[in-house]
Amino acid sequence: MKRIAVWMMLLAVVLAGCSSNGPGAQALPTIDLDSAGTVSANPIETGTPTELPVISSEVTASGAVIPVRQAVMASTQGGQVQEVFVQSGDPVSSGKILVRLAGAEKLAAAVEAARTELMAAQMELKDLQENAEQARTAALLRLANAAKALDDAKQVRGFREYRNGSDSMIAAARADLIVATDTLNKAQEAYNYFSKYDDQNLTKAGALSALSSAQKAYDRALANVNYLTAMPDKVEVDLAEAELQAAQSEYISAQNEYDELQDGLDPDKLALAQQRVKNAEAQLAASLAALNDAEIMAPFNGTVAGLDADPGTWVSPGQTILVLVDLTEFQVKTTDLSERDISSVHLGQPVKVYVKALGINIDGEVIEISPLAETLGGDVVYATTIKL
Repeated sequence: MKRIAVWMMLLAVVLAGCSSNGPGAQALPTIDLDSAGTVSANPIETGTPTELPVISSEVTASGAVIPVRQAVMASTQGGQVQEVFVQSGDPVSSGKILVRLAGAEKLAAAVEAARTELMAAQMELKDLQENAEQARTAALLRLANAAKALDDAKQVRGFREYRNGSDSMIAAARADLIVATDTLNKAQEAYNYFSKYDDQNLTKAGALSALSSAQKAYDRALANVNYLTAMPDKVEVDLAEAELQAAQSEYISAQNEYDELQDGLDPDKLALAQQRVKNAEAQLAASLAALNDAEIMAPFNGTVAGLDADPGTWVSPGQTILVLVDLTEFQVKTTDLSERDISSVHLGQPVKVYVKALGINIDGEVIEISPLAETLGGDVVYATTIKL
């Protein structure tokens, strides 16, 4: 397998970390890719011409030492800088707020409101799911009550097609009327016998009282017979019809509700509860995104390599506010690997990196080859990344 030897001068700024100008500001080391597996050329000193010794088995390129992880941080909304919590060169932990823009307090309140709405929506959905069996039982009870009410309404409406009383009721009422008539006649005869007496006569007064009671009993019996033998009036018929239609509507509604719950939750209510949760999640995500734009936080443990923000200054959307780098691991990225040599380089190829400042070689490996070419000084080059 073809082996690569990399010669590189690592400047003091790399050993110390990054300058305040950010990653990539250091001078470029020289990289020599040796296909024979041995180092056959001396390191190129800083400031020497880029023309290299001609070695038939070697591929030569220059490269820059950069952190494996780095983040150029900005705000998509822009605004006035309210607080700056770090200085260039400070180490920071993941999640630490580095810079805060004005208005962050309102955005934080909006985040909490969105979280509350999400919790309420999730609880509503959970209750709906847990109470599905109770809802089905309640729907069944409603259906049973509606069925009974419909039967009663049908019976009442049916009665309005006939006389007010049944045959047995009418027969009993007529018998009562016969008895009341006989009693009235007898009371009338008795009173007639004593009517010639003086009005202050006690016997005459008793006969008159008996006649009055008999007359009232007769009137009631007659009215009862008349009612039971008569047909209902239009008002009673219309009322019975209205009650029947209302009972039929309630029964249909109860039946539909029960049918929908037979297979589980009410699909419309479930869809509405799920949509509420989805909307609450979207609102929370939007609120968090707005807050993240106002509060620049460290995405990983690292060092502040560049800072371009002071309290009171304004930053535009997309303007670089801070550069964060991870100085625990570095890699080399070539800058002038020619298209003539790219065919000799492949992923996984071993690399020897010579650090002149330390006088040592470091093993490396090609981990990425850019599929897109770039132009450098009229030459076509491919960026190649080497893991140290």
